[in-house]
Amino acid sequence: MELWQIEAYEEIRNVISAYNSFGDRGRFDDLIELFADKAVMDIGDGRLYEGVEQIEEIFTGTRDSLSDGEKPSYIQHHTSSIHIDVQDASNATSRSYFSVFLTHGIDHWGRYEDKFEKINGKWIFTYRSVKTDGWVPDGWASKRLEGKN
Repeated sequence: MELWQIEAYEEIRNVISAYNSFGDRGRFDDLIELFADKAVMDIGDGRLYEGVEQIEEIFTGTRDSLSDGEKPSYIQHHTSSIHIDVQDASNATSRSYFSVFLTHGIDHWGRYEDKFEKINGKWIFTYRSVKTDGWVPDGWASKRLEGKN
């Protein structure tokens, strides 16, 4: 393995980590910078979100839905089993699992499938698929995702 490959793995792993860290803390401006201008995101709701403006709607909509009723004191996304495939010096894919914890404990879990490009010296998302595999009854995700995913 060459040095550039090791650097690519670590930079991509940092992008994946930053995505959840920024989202959990409401740092949407920083979060959106992790996406290419023409990136696409699929969250399994029957719509493809194309471009950073539409992708940002996902996060602001989630923030607003978490503010309805009793607001959780925290939200934590945990990402695991990250498998990165660096195809060349400018393209990579990854697959990983996620679990989401709210005040009541685990709320939902699933998988990420990603595509990345190195643009202007930075690895960023060009595509992200979020597949929710399950959720706890009466949790936030069960109310929001039931029948959509």
